[in-house]
Amino acid sequence: MALRSSPTPAVAPVLIPIASPSAATKVLVVDVVGPVLRPGIVRVPDGARVVDVIRAAGGLRPGSDAGTVNLARPVADGEQVVVGTTGAPTGAGSAATPALVDLNTAGLAELDALPHVGPVMAQRIIDWRDSHGRFAAVDELREIAGIGASVFADLAKRVRV
Repeated sequence: MALRSSPTPAVAPVLIPIASPSAATKVLVVDVVGPVLRPGIVRVPDGARVVDVIRAAGGLRPGSDAGTVNLARPVADGEQVVVGTTGAPTGAGSAATPALVDLNTAGLAELDALPHVGPVMAQRIIDWRDSHGRFAAVDELREIAGIGASVFADLAKRVRV
């Protein structure tokens, strides 16, 4: 006796929604230092700006201001945001100390204003940052053509990462 095969019933495909990695919100971890209510580590969504980081840290303490920080600047994961740096004297008789220039966020004009750095060297620093990613240490300036030992020694006192 021969078995008759029955036709296979048509099955409609079942679509299961899968969240793509781009659909998930990336969270940035940022360290906030300065006159904020809760200094330390804050978490903000990708695309956040300095103003969002300050809000996440509880806002500015009464009577303080953000100093020279650019509130509209986008922040990066692992960054430290220093609030309230104005370069103003901190006490009677103290000399004004200029704010350190952040190698990871400084633009051409900020870098060009540093001693021993003109527009060509400033562009080299930006080009290095664009091709290598964020500076992990000030010592990485030594990898840039034209920054010798004496220039580096002076720059190292004026920049940060």
